[in-house]
Amino acid sequence: MDLFKRQVWINFLGLLPGSLVTILVIAIAFLRFYDEQDFQFLSIVAQPQTWSNRLTVAALLAALANFGVEWNRRNREGNRETEAGEREAKRAEREARRDRQEARRNRQEVRYQKAQIRYQLDPSEANRQELESVLAALEEYEQTLDEALSS
Repeated sequence: MDLFKRQVWINFLGLLPGSLVTILVIAIAFLRFYDEQDFQFLSIVAQPQTWSNRLTVAALLAALANFGVEWNRRNREGNRETEAGEREAKRAEREARRDRQEARRNRQEVRYQKAQIRYQLDPSEANRQELESVLAALEEYEQTLDEALSS
């Protein structure tokens, strides 16, 4: 719950500079273009031109702060997109590696089945040697898998 409260404040503070710029621009325009003849309560402002200049400086500072907030937000978004792309690339690489291993296993299995069928049909010395060769390749593949799983 504390994180949610923190996020609410971060969102509020992120909106503050842009909103403050808007309010200051309205106040600047109000002080610049109107006087006490238009609005009686403006008679309490002793030097409207000076206050308008001060508010202009404040608006510029708020605009710079808003620029910094937006710059930071966009950089964070860019970083998130980059990280998501990297995670996707790693996932695709793992999947491709798994597919290659599966294809290799399938080729070995097909080779074994063909050698076994040949030997069953014709138990000649050549077919027996092919079957032994396939068995050796399967044992090597088993060792490779054992090494991969142990590391």
